[in-house]
Amino acid sequence: MKSIKKMILAAMFLAIALYLPFLTGQIPQIGSMLLPMHLPVLIAGFVCGWPYGLAVGFIAPLLRSVAFGSPPFPIVAVPMAFELAAYGLLTGLLYQSLPKKRLSSIYISLLGAMLGGRIVWGLVRYAMLLSGTPITWQAFVSAVFVTSLPGIILQIVLVPLIVLALERAGLTVNV
Repeated sequence: MKSIKKMILAAMFLAIALYLPFLTGQIPQIGSMLLPMHLPVLIAGFVCGWPYGLAVGFIAPLLRSVAFGSPPFPIVAVPMAFELAAYGLLTGLLYQSLPKKRLSSIYISLLGAMLGGRIVWGLVRYAMLLSGTPITWQAFVSAVFVTSLPGIILQIVLVPLIVLALERAGLTVNV
């Protein structure tokens, strides 16, 4: 029963990851800066555990790219798939392994996953550079930290609140 609940919740987070960019995309100046696909993937790792968080993270950008043409394939969708997979994996693993001090465990897991995911994104982009898809150091720093700063702040504020609310509602199954 628990695995069915995890699958249903993971499918819900995947659907949210596919849909949220439509909402933020209505404001082109800040839409992508809010990192709308990141939120449900991070939460999926907390709520469903690392295997489901990893799967939702990897599938979401690739499926959205194929279905809607955004993010552009392969230049954005492939590194993003690995980045989001790392988010789901790391939030699930870290949160599962840390002592349950609720808010501190959530923040440590979230910040560790955000840093780890960005490192994975950079490594994949670097590998793509070696294969002929260029990226400069300035573009890397800009994409990872500067232009995504509003989304980073949003994640740090919203994800812990949502995870705590879901835990109180008894909707988490990450054990």
